[in-house]
Formats: sequence, C-alpha cells, structure tokens
Amino acid sequence: MIKVLDEFPANVLALTCSGQVTERDYATVVIPAVERALTSQGKLRLYYQIGPTFTGFKPGAMWDDFFVGVEHLSRWERVAVVTDLDWVRLATRAFGFLLPGKTQVFTLAEAGAAKAWIRSK
Repeated sequence: MIKVLDEFPANVLALTCSGQVTERDYATVVIPAVERALTSQGKLRLYYQIGPTFTGFKPGAMWDDFFVGVEHLSRWERVAVVTDLDWVRLATRAFGFLLPGKTQVFTLAEAGAAKAWIRSK
C-alpha cells in the first residue's frame, strides 16, 4: 500500500509505503499524485519512505515505478529514500546516479533529517 503524505510543500511529492505494493497503488495513488504535482511545478522532489512492514513490489508495480520515474526523468530535482531495508538502501545507492537530480538515502531514525533535506534550498 502507498499513501501520500500531506505535510510537505507543493514541490515535494511525499509517499510512504507498507505491506505489498501493487499496480493498483500506482494507478490510484502514485500516478495521479505525480500528474497533479507536475501541473503546478516545473521540478519535483520525492520523499519516499519505506516502512518496516514493507514486503515488496508486485511485478507490475515494479514496472510502474520504473515507468513513472523515467517518464518524468528530467523533472526530478531531488529524491530522499527513507528506509531501514538494506537491499533498498543498496539499490538506491547503486542506481541513484541515473537520476539527474540529487539522491540521498536515510534510515527511518533519520526521517527528520530527510524531511529537512528534501525541503531545503
């Protein structure tokens, strides 16, 4: 499941995921949120928190995640990934260079620092 977090400025799309992430999560939550944000913002920042109950992505959701990122590749200014899952942290560090903006990984204990970084100038 993916939820949009509301306590961020308009140029930050903030998401949290838990449990199993499905194609439906992308179709009903992520894609509409990205499209809404891009109508009013030239560049977007992404705060993506993956909680301890996260169990993985369904195959279709993985494709949708990749497609959303690539479709708007030049519009991602900064990405903060917040998780304690080692494989997500390693994958983000390994492939973060593919994004044109800055990418930084934080632990769940560092969520406050991640929020400050994603909001900073």
